[in-house]
Amino acid sequence: MFGRAPKKSDNTRYYEILGVSKEASQDELKRAYKKAAIKNHPDKGGDPEKFKELAQAYEVLSDPEKRQIYDEYGEDALKEGMGGGGAGHDPFDIFSELFGGGFGGGSRGRRQKRGEDLVHPLKVSLEDLYVGITKKLSLTRNVICSKCSGKGSKSGASMKCAGCQGSGMKVTIRHLGPSMIQQMQQPCNECKGTGEAIDPSDRCEECKGEKVVPEKKVLQVVVEKGMKNGQKITFPGEADEAPETITGDIVFVIQQREHPKFIRKGDDLFYEHTLTLTEALCGFQFALTHLDGRKLLIKSNPGEVVKPDSYKAINDEGMPVYQRPFMRGKLYLHFNVEFPDSLTDEQRRSLLAVLPQKVNNELTDMEIDECEETTLHDVNIEEEMRRRQAQARSQEAYDEDEEMHGPGGGQRVQCAQQ
Repeated sequence: MFGRAPKKSDNTRYYEILGVSKEASQDELKRAYKKAAIKNHPDKGGDPEKFKELAQAYEVLSDPEKRQIYDEYGEDALKEGMGGGGAGHDPFDIFSELFGGGFGGGSRGRRQKRGEDLVHPLKVSLEDLYVGITKKLSLTRNVICSKCSGKGSKSGASMKCAGCQGSGMKVTIRHLGPSMIQQMQQPCNECKGTGEAIDPSDRCEECKGEKVVPEKKVLQVVVEKGMKNGQKITFPGEADEAPETITGDIVFVIQQREHPKFIRKGDDLFYEHTLTLTEALCGFQFALTHLDGRKLLIKSNPGEVVKPDSYKAINDEGMPVYQRPFMRGKLYLHFNVEFPDSLTDEQRRSLLAVLPQKVNNELTDMEIDECEETTLHDVNIEEEMRRRQAQARSQEAYDEDEEMHGPGGGQRVQCAQQ
C-alpha cells in the first residue's frame, strides 16, 4: 500500500538563503555557497545558525534528486523521508568537501591554512567619491583545475617530494664566520611547500601538475558616495584558489587623487578663493563649479567687507556622509585678499578721502624730531626662519666643539691625583 503524496509547501527558502534563483546551475549554487559560507563561518566570527542554514540549503540543492523533490513538494517532503531523508549532515563536513577542511577543522579538529588576500590600490578622483561610481576591473587569478579536481595528476595519486621528504620545508645553513652558523627554514622550492611530487608521465594535461589554472575574472567595484581615502572594498573568497586552502579575499584600497581646487577633511570640503582689494571692500560674486558639475553662485552681502584669511561656510554642500548620502558636511570658503603692489598719489588721496581715519594718527614735528629714522625692507619670513635655525645649529656645533677642546686646540685631559 502506497502512502499519500505530501502536500506542496514553500519551495523557495533554500534558494533565498543562498541568494540564487530557482534556475541556478550547479556551478552557480557552488559559488554562492562558498562565498556565503566563508563570510558566515563561525571561526571567522560569522553566525553559526546562518552557517548551518547555508549548509542545509546547499546539501539539498546540490543533490539533483533532493532538489527535484524540494522544488515539487518543499521542505516537508524531505523531512518525511523522501529522497533519502532530510538535510542532517554536519555543516562543517559539507564545508570541508568543498574546501578540504574548515577554519577550525569542524568535526575533524584539523585547522586548515588560509590563502593570502590579494590587495589592489583603486585610484579614484574626489568627484568619484562625491557622486559614487562603479568600476569594472579585470583580474587574473588561480582556480583549482576542474579536470583533475586540484590533484595535479591524471590518476589522482601523488608521491612524497624527494627534496624535502614530504615535510614541505627545507633547512639551509649559512656560515657567518669561524664557529658561527645560521640555520634557516623555508618552503621547499621543488614542491612549493606542498610536500608532494607528481610523476611527470601522470601529470594533468590541463594544469601540467600545478593543480590550478589561471582564470580571468571581471569584478564590478562599487565606490559608494562618501567613501574615504584608505577605505577597503572586499570581495570575500575571490583571491587565488589552492587545494586544501581557504580562499582569501580580494581587497581594493581606495586611493584618492589630489584635487586642484577642493581639499577634503572628513565630511567637509575646503575651497580657496582670492579676491582683489576692490572685491573685498566693495563686494564680489563668482560661480563655483562643484564636484558634481553644479554651479553655485557665491556673493557677498551689500556693504560687507571681507577680511584677508577669513572663512565662510555653506551648509549641506560638503561631502555626502558614507551610507547616509542625503546628509552632507559643510563647504568652507577660505578667502585671500590680493593687495596692489603700490599706489599713485592720486589713488592714495582718493582712499584717504573715503576710508575712516585713525584718531591722533599724525605725529607733531617735535615728536618726529625725537624719533630715529628707520628703513623697511621686504622679507620672506619662512626663508628668514630657516636661515636662523641653520645659524642656531651651526652655533650649537661650535659650542660643543669648544667644550671638547681647549683654547689651544688640544684635547683637555684631567690628570689622576697621586
